[in-house]
Amino acid sequence: MAYVRRDAGTLTRAEQRRFVKALLEVKRRGEYDEFVRMHIEYFSADGEHGLRAAHMAPSFLPWHRRFLLDLERALRRVDSSVTVPYWDWTRDRTTTSAPWTDRLLGGDGRRSDHQVMTGPFAYRHGNWTIKVNVTDRDFLTRELGRPRRPMDLPTKSELAWALKDPVYDVAPWDSTVTRGFRNKLEGWGTGRGNTSWRNHNRVHGWVGGDMLGGASVNDPVFWLHHAFIDLQWYRWQRRHRGARYLPATPPGQGDRQHGRIVARRQSLPPWDVTPQELEDVGRIYRYA
Repeated sequence: MAYVRRDAGTLTRAEQRRFVKALLEVKRRGEYDEFVRMHIEYFSADGEHGLRAAHMAPSFLPWHRRFLLDLERALRRVDSSVTVPYWDWTRDRTTTSAPWTDRLLGGDGRRSDHQVMTGPFAYRHGNWTIKVNVTDRDFLTRELGRPRRPMDLPTKSELAWALKDPVYDVAPWDSTVTRGFRNKLEGWGTGRGNTSWRNHNRVHGWVGGDMLGGASVNDPVFWLHHAFIDLQWYRWQRRHRGARYLPATPPGQGDRQHGRIVARRQSLPPWDVTPQELEDVGRIYRYA
């Protein structure tokens, strides 16, 4: 029977407590840091060599869907009642709304060094030391809204703009495409500065701190954000019945994306699973 992922803003106090407790236990066991390592390893950009699986590629959505499932399975081994909640950033848009409460993820970082001082993941409690990072900091950081270079969270209309596109992705299958649902949702835009970040990318930028870059998994909000992104893929599929993951076949010899992206029936590293197999997960979970 499929379990249910719920809006973080609707969780009861007991549900919040169980989710936090399971997350802290996965961290205590050392499993959580392996998720951080994996995301850093697969955080590759257009200009780098080799296969791009997690970002700037069609497999952005199935890769993170499987990544979320692995974390969720780890949580459910601790407490089978727990699922990953999602953060609806089109509605909960302030620095004090869900999920930034003391009972769930804690709040903003302090002005001096952006260290998170409140909530269960504050360094001072001793339960959330950053051990895998691209910097030498060992405490969680946030800079909600990026006050020095202010930005807003994406709006409902910006998300609707992505959901409206009936094509999953288009050549050249990277961060430069201006058509296709995948990059409109992932959010690589043209130009410079904050305005070039859209939807998914803008949320990472708005949270700031550890959510910037490959080690973004160090902030537990990563999972709530990506659960909401996963929900958008589900909604897009229901809106555009019959639309499929693209490309269906790998780019051929001579194509600059040959060997660099994952086609529909190719294995998605580091797992032995294809994007096609991840298009429908209705037997595993659904969204409330």
